[in-house]
Amino acid sequence: MSESPEDPGSVRPAQASAAAEDREHALHARELDAADPLAAIRDRFTLDDTVYLDGNSLGALPRAVPDRLAEVVAREWGELRIRSWSESGWWAAPERIGDRIAPLVGAAPGRIVVGDSTSVNVFKAVVGGVRMAGKGCTEILVDATTFPTDGYIARSAARMTGLAVRPVEPARIADEVTERTALALVNHVDYRTGRLNDLPGITAALHSAGALAVWDLCHSAGALPVGLDAHGVDLAVGCTYKYLNGGPGSPAYLYVRESLQERFDSPLPGWNSHAEPFAMDPGYAPAEGIVRGRVGTPDILSLLALEAALDAWDGVSIEAVRTKSLALTDYFLDCVNAYAPPGRVRSVTPYDHSRRGSQVSLESARAGEVMTELIRRGVVGDFREPDVLRFGFTPLYTSFAEAERAAWVLGEVLRALPEEEPEAAGTAG
Repeated sequence: MSESPEDPGSVRPAQASAAAEDREHALHARELDAADPLAAIRDRFTLDDTVYLDGNSLGALPRAVPDRLAEVVAREWGELRIRSWSESGWWAAPERIGDRIAPLVGAAPGRIVVGDSTSVNVFKAVVGGVRMAGKGCTEILVDATTFPTDGYIARSAARMTGLAVRPVEPARIADEVTERTALALVNHVDYRTGRLNDLPGITAALHSAGALAVWDLCHSAGALPVGLDAHGVDLAVGCTYKYLNGGPGSPAYLYVRESLQERFDSPLPGWNSHAEPFAMDPGYAPAEGIVRGRVGTPDILSLLALEAALDAWDGVSIEAVRTKSLALTDYFLDCVNAYAPPGRVRSVTPYDHSRRGSQVSLESARAGEVMTELIRRGVVGDFREPDVLRFGFTPLYTSFAEAERAAWVLGEVLRALPEEEPEAAGTAG
């Protein structure tokens, strides 16, 4: 997913007109920050005075990562070399790091393996799920609002397995699933609107019809409780460079429900998932457990950077993160209502907490130009065609003061738009 580049000549928020100390909402923001139980976690990240609200595209750099990578390069690779596969624990990293991610998505140890890209893991999950589906299945349901790659992969998997793909709005899946459905691939949080889909309800409806549930967690893992084990999810995938802050292109992960692992038949059987990988047997025999989700040699530098990044989560509960996420997004919406000119912006993110992820998406005329100007002024979000401004809130490091400043600068930018410009219907409220 593309990120909006920062302009090195940005005007920082501190330079904005109407000093923050004179604004009522800014005073309230300072009070909220002073009472925030997660406020100290911000110091675990490398940040500046930019208001960074694009953590739903690329998370900020955790302070622990540079030193850890330097150690890996200089000692583990530079000195130990091949010995690091055993002596430094490289070989076990995909499962070890999977166990670090597991509590953040509600999974027990031994159910997540880290490696490969999100797209590759979606392919494994969909084809593997079809292979486990009952006889007579003829279709795969795909979230009609999905991130495009998921749809591309699903259609390719369908061609390979002889099934058809049927796009369905997430809210309609419970009504549309039939005995002919092998599985449904659904985004937990809609990447464009920030809408949170009903993972427990959709999963239960799929199971009632004999179908499997495959969830894409890219915009929910690290932002809100997921409950994979508790809700009986069959397979799930997710990236680690958003709310998990693993770095650009950091490896994704695959979850397979424990009761399905013995039946999981990966469409990409690599030597790393072989029961005896160093036997170099020309015949493939899958390893036991989640290891069969591996493919080839792991990307060690990215894996170990991710492992260090996860140290930022030490002592943090996902429930506390969710509480702050909702408070931040509520506060931002309140500030937008206070500062934005009437009729210039409209929220497409649900106000209902049970249907909201950790981002706020606003429709606005000339949204691309608006975001460019926001970035120039030191407020970094991103833009989605044709008219959506996206603001991602990462509770580990986003403050209420930043939410208020972003809304204020947005109001200034919107007020500067020519009066004759077409206006988005309604307001943020």
